[in-house]
Amino acid sequence: MRTPIRHRGVAVALLAALSLTGCGRGGPSDGPAPSPSAGPAPADAAPQGTIATGLDAPWSIAFADGSPLVSERDRGRIVEIVDGKPREVGRIDGVAARGEGGLLGIAVRDGDLFAYFTTSTDNRIVRMPLRGAAGARTLGPARTILTGLPAASIHNGGRIAFGPDGMLYATVGDAGRPDDAQDPRALGGKILRMTPDGSRPADNPVPDSLVYSLGHRNAQGLAWGPDGALYASEFGQNTWDELNLIRPGANYGWPEVEGVGRRAGFVDPLQQWATSAASPSGIAVVGTDLLIANLRGERLRTVPLAATGTATEQYRESLGRLRDVVRAPDGSAWILTNNTDGRGDPKPGDDRIVRLSGR
Repeated sequence: MRTPIRHRGVAVALLAALSLTGCGRGGPSDGPAPSPSAGPAPADAAPQGTIATGLDAPWSIAFADGSPLVSERDRGRIVEIVDGKPREVGRIDGVAARGEGGLLGIAVRDGDLFAYFTTSTDNRIVRMPLRGAAGARTLGPARTILTGLPAASIHNGGRIAFGPDGMLYATVGDAGRPDDAQDPRALGGKILRMTPDGSRPADNPVPDSLVYSLGHRNAQGLAWGPDGALYASEFGQNTWDELNLIRPGANYGWPEVEGVGRRAGFVDPLQQWATSAASPSGIAVVGTDLLIANLRGERLRTVPLAATGTATEQYRESLGRLRDVVRAPDGSAWILTNNTDGRGDPKPGDDRIVRLSGR
């Protein structure tokens, strides 16, 4: 969420290629703005096929033995996709959906489903055994591995993912308390790194802490490149949204800096976008590209890993709000729409999963 809430534009252009250069201090007059380069829409700009329809405020996709699971924020339930439709696997006790909070990110490892969700008092992470085969799955009892993460109706973060090191990473928003992002003792405004049981890895950058990086406002995307580099997408306030390369122990500036600031002690983003064109949520590395799903911007950005200062766009406004993008087991990219979350304009069949053509 921004403060105040901004309204979506109504442009209907299909494609724009962005090239971002230069630096600024995070303000609208002295920061680099996206520079569109006109060009025809690519031949693969239309969806190749719909994977699923009928989802309700979906937030995250994860795969179990090759088949997809989806979290639904407001209902607090996990569904699996069967013949293009959601089938309930189970509901998670204690989910208190309010504003941007509810059942958020999910991940699967070693037969367990991990879930990040909002309760009446906090955000927390639990793990549950996945029982049964695809098409007939159920959830076993939940075991809480982390509690006490700050929660509010805004800025809950919520993305969880396992890294190539086998550790579980989680984005935690500032929950409307910006100063927490600069406090190394607070868990708000951070990216956390933990073992699958929620304990602190011995090689974390902050001693005796789960904190992996700090100075984040509301990061909602995590993805690793083939070289192990960790990327994160982040919502700014009213000026710049960000794509960051995450380094252990590094400080990404919020609330002292929004976007590129060139200030000592803070790491600048690889790219920044006007908030009206972005609201970056889920991200994924597919092949040689980093893909970014955008909510308010209603577009999918593609950032070549070989040129992380550039980007192209697809599906501009044709699918509406985009919450997540993932690499499917067959190597294709799947996009999760988010038009039923209370801020979108649902179309018949929304929300849906669409396979990105050409991948």
